[in-house]
Amino acid sequence: MDIDRSVVVASLGGETAVKDMSHEARADALEDYLAARLQAAVAARQSNKPYPTVADHEERVDRRGYRRGVGRLFVHEHNIQDPDAEAPTLTVPRLAPMPPKPTLIDFFRLRFATSAHLLQSARLAQKRGASEETILACLLHDTGQSLMKADHGYWGAQIVEPYVSERVAFAVRYHQALRFYPDPSVGYEYPETYYRIFGVDYVPLPHIARAYDYARNHKWYMDARLVTLNDLYSFDPSVQVSIDEFTDVIGRHFRQPKEGLGNDNTPVSHMWRTMINPDAPL
Repeated sequence: MDIDRSVVVASLGGETAVKDMSHEARADALEDYLAARLQAAVAARQSNKPYPTVADHEERVDRRGYRRGVGRLFVHEHNIQDPDAEAPTLTVPRLAPMPPKPTLIDFFRLRFATSAHLLQSARLAQKRGASEETILACLLHDTGQSLMKADHGYWGAQIVEPYVSERVAFAVRYHQALRFYPDPSVGYEYPETYYRIFGVDYVPLPHIARAYDYARNHKWYMDARLVTLNDLYSFDPSVQVSIDEFTDVIGRHFRQPKEGLGNDNTPVSHMWRTMINPDAPL
């Protein structure tokens, strides 16, 4: 059974809480998580309806205490898995303080909820011989999900745009549209998990279709396509990747402001400040 390590860790209170657990406690927690996943999978098969439809998702809108598109920093990941499950409400973990002049690496270590996934994607691109700009795009492609999951490609491109090349920003922005469209020339197929996430009968919205058409005919199409190819739709818990593996790539291709992200007075500084302190009431 494929599992997303970041979801499991978040359900247990975050990386710090997991590090404080004994090996036995971790094993028990993983077993409980897998058992719950298996039970849900069995129930889906028994209902003869393994994947929801778009209408099914629509019916659930007012049965949740949150919006599905909310950023990962603002809601407990485990709470968003199944609105029908009878389970206690889980609280978000307390966030570690950020340094006065935070760097991109600090955000990977302390804020990006999808950091493990991003690191695996970047390593896969690196192993396949991708350019350093493509590796950086893979490393950054889902950073926008910390703020907003809806249209996360656009959010992600916007928050990194002042600090990366136009080519990297393009790849981050348009991977969102390209992931819905197979490309046999590079071996990219429609992710099976999308049948569950979006609905088995989902049709990409018009702005996504337009973005795909635009990107498909752009000189940097393959940069965005390689992000989708090196994306991982099921996290491999046996693989551990450190952000330290990419410090040289970041140093060469990410323009780190000397004041620190969030303090450099760019049009997106407020977005980085929001990630620094997502507990602010206003």
